[in-house]
Amino acid sequence: MKAALRWLVLAVFAGIALQLYFVGRIAMMAVMDPQSTAFQRSEAWRLATEKGDLKWRQQWVPYAGLSDNLKRAVIVSEDATFVEHEGVDIEALEKAWEKNAKAEQRAEKTGKLGSRVAAGGSSKPPKIVGGSTITQQLAKNLFLSGERTLMRKGQELLLTLMLEALLSKQRILEIYLNSVEWGEGVFGAEAAAQHYFRKPASQLGAYEAARLAVMLPRPKYFETRPGSAYLASRASTIAARMGGVALP
Repeated sequence: MKAALRWLVLAVFAGIALQLYFVGRIAMMAVMDPQSTAFQRSEAWRLATEKGDLKWRQQWVPYAGLSDNLKRAVIVSEDATFVEHEGVDIEALEKAWEKNAKAEQRAEKTGKLGSRVAAGGSSKPPKIVGGSTITQQLAKNLFLSGERTLMRKGQELLLTLMLEALLSKQRILEIYLNSVEWGEGVFGAEAAAQHYFRKPASQLGAYEAARLAVMLPRPKYFETRPGSAYLASRASTIAARMGGVALP
């Protein structure tokens, strides 16, 4: 009993120490740009081990040097209430939960799930829709692995609250735009602007910015499909909505 209690106390202290470490790291980001994220390091390792090519393009650009078009496009596409919420958009999470539940029900009714199992995975599972805010995405990319567990999601929420408490909305968006993936080995707005449009991130037009924003959920997919009809159509929709977006 005493041994179990001792291990429990050690686990609690380890958990507290880990959270204090995260607080310190995030506090430093208020004045220092992060050199890399956990996601970037995992991608660099994957490229080095699978392809023998450590391809990594990234160049930090201060907030003022990033196109307002890109800031607005990303907010419209990824997190419409970014400037208003405190890290978590409950309404967006509820909508995502409802969409996923309905997708699961449709799949069951049409027999997709059963046929997928019977055919050894020949049918695709229902598409899962996320409801993560920009701050949640940043928390995950900065510190966490890609696994989907309840514990990891809980840590993501804690990190999200820390980011919102210790950094301004402007700084959160600045770090996000400079570190998010925009293709294989392409990280940050400057690398993306140069890779896709051969121009600096400060000079992105509305439609160009909208195309980059639409790519964010599946950057590697759209990198190989520049002529995608969905990409063009969705980018036009995003560009049309950008005018009413307030920037932090």
